[in-house]
Order: sequence, then C-alpha cells, then structure tokens
Amino acid sequence: MRFGAPENLILLSLVAALALFYLWSIYRKKKLLARFGDLFLIMKNAPYISFARQGGKAALILAGILFLVITLSQIQCGTHMEVMKREGIDIIIAVDVSNSMLAQDMKPSRIAKARQEVRGLIDRLRGDRIGLVAFAGEAFIHCPLTLDYSAAQIFMDVMDVGLVQKQGTAIGDAIRKATEAFEKQEKKHKVLILLTDGEDHNTDPLSAAEEARKQGVKIFAIGIGSPAGEPIPITDRTGQRVGYKKDRSGEVIVTKLNEMTLQKVALATGGKFYLASAGEMELDRVYDEIDKMEKKELEGKLMVQYEDRYQYPLVLAIILLFAEFFISEKKRVRNVK
Repeated sequence: MRFGAPENLILLSLVAALALFYLWSIYRKKKLLARFGDLFLIMKNAPYISFARQGGKAALILAGILFLVITLSQIQCGTHMEVMKREGIDIIIAVDVSNSMLAQDMKPSRIAKARQEVRGLIDRLRGDRIGLVAFAGEAFIHCPLTLDYSAAQIFMDVMDVGLVQKQGTAIGDAIRKATEAFEKQEKKHKVLILLTDGEDHNTDPLSAAEEARKQGVKIFAIGIGSPAGEPIPITDRTGQRVGYKKDRSGEVIVTKLNEMTLQKVALATGGKFYLASAGEMELDRVYDEIDKMEKKELEGKLMVQYEDRYQYPLVLAIILLFAEFFISEKKRVRNVK
C-alpha cells in the first residue's frame, strides 16, 4: 500500500485538532452545567441531554474527515505492469562559446543570457530528447541526445567561453556537427536551436543549413546581442573589467549581432529567427512551433502502475457524514402517563 499524494496527509493534523476541540467542547458543557448544581441530579432531571450521543456524532464527523483525508492522499494498493510510451522529437541546441559572447549588450553577458535561454527551453520540454553542441572556431557535441534533462542541465552549467580552444565563430561547422548528431535514417522529427550573435568566420552556414534541410532538420535561430554592437571586455581573475579586446591595429573590437545570416539560415530549413529578449517571449514561440511538429515514439518502458483505491475511503466518508446528519444529539424521552 502507498499514497499517490502523501503531502495531503498533513491534513491529519486537522483531524487531531478537531478531536481536541470536541473533547474540550463536551468538557466545557459539563462544567457549565455543574454551576447550576449537582451534575448527576441535573442529568437525571434533563434526560434528553446525552453527552454520549454528542460524542458519538463527533466521532462520526472525525472518522468521515479522516477517510476524506485518505481519499485526498490517493491511497493505492495492488500493482499491474503497463507499457508507457513517450512521444517527442529530437532537439539539438547549439551554443556559441566564442569570445564575442562575453559582450555585455545582453545582461549580464551574451553567454550568460544563452545559458538562461537553454535552461528555459529545457524547462518547457515534455518528452523530447535533447542534445548540446558547443562551438567557437570549431564545434563538438557537448551532450549527446538524451531524455535525462537533469544531465543536460549539468552539461549546460559548465558551458562557457573558453570551452572550445580554437576561437572564432563557426556557425556552419556547428550546423554540420548538430546534423551529424541526429539519427541519419530519419528525415523528420529533428530541430536545431541555434543560439549565437551570428558573426560567422567563413564556414558557409547557408550551405550547411541547406544540407541540414535535406536531412529533415528544421533550424530555429535565436540572436543573442544587439545590432548596434558592443566591445568585448577583458576581465581579471576576480571578474573585474580591465579593458576591451583590440585588433592588431590597436582598435577596440566591436561585435555586432548579424541578424541577416541567422534569418537566412532559419528560413533555408523552414524554421524561424527570433531575437533574444529579457522576457524570453521567444522561448514560448519556439516551443509552440516545436509542439506543432509531428512527434515520434522515442521509447516504450515497462513500468509498474499502482491501482487507485481512493473510492473505498470516499464511500465510507460519505456514509459516516450522512449517518451523522440523521442522528440527534438529544435522547428521546418517553412520556409516562
């Protein structure tokens, strides 16, 4: 035997409190009657008063509430085996971890915003497999496709600038690596979510997107950053900014969001481009688009299912409370002629 909602058992404290209240109430009535004289003589002259009946009615109410609490706690007894099927799609999230993601036009930084977006996406998923790709000057699979969202969150927590040694922004390579991570025999049920500022360094993302489309991959691109641009900060070991990155001529490097590239990549696969926002409205839109897609059966597990038995305590509770309603707390006194 077990309870499906054991947290509701805390309501048993209400039953205990009511029991104490009824005991105190009966005690109080007896004490008040005793003020008028000897309690035994009073009870003899008022035979219709019955503390036993009052106690019995209270016991019925308490028992009824007790069974209601057991009902709410979803008592379960007995088991059966059932195949639980899970439907969903495969989702790869590719995250830009290049130095440009240190820019702070998205607070506190682009990379921090990207991590926040990924966590928000994972929280919205229901039954879909998820994988992670990290990319900068090159790309690699950071987390293979999995149904373990907790593991994906752990992998995401350690994704940061510097995870990929080779610097640059290889969007094309990220798309190709993500496409490789999907099952090749399938031509649908595949989504790539690309989080980047869009500054590609000659990796031909459009041709990579076209190849992904042929493999049945739909790309949703989320732009992290602003078109106006932002310098890339240099920080010390304590995280304090000590300057900005400069090019060989000594000019401060300004990194800008390249919306055009991301829009073309998304449209090439039938996907959409969204701009990251503080309210994360784009996550709801991406999830809505994913939810409309055709699902596939990802796995079928043989699981133990417990039989609900809440009907029995519910019936008992109704009977007890119904019976209490028709029982009077006063004795019937026969008239003696």
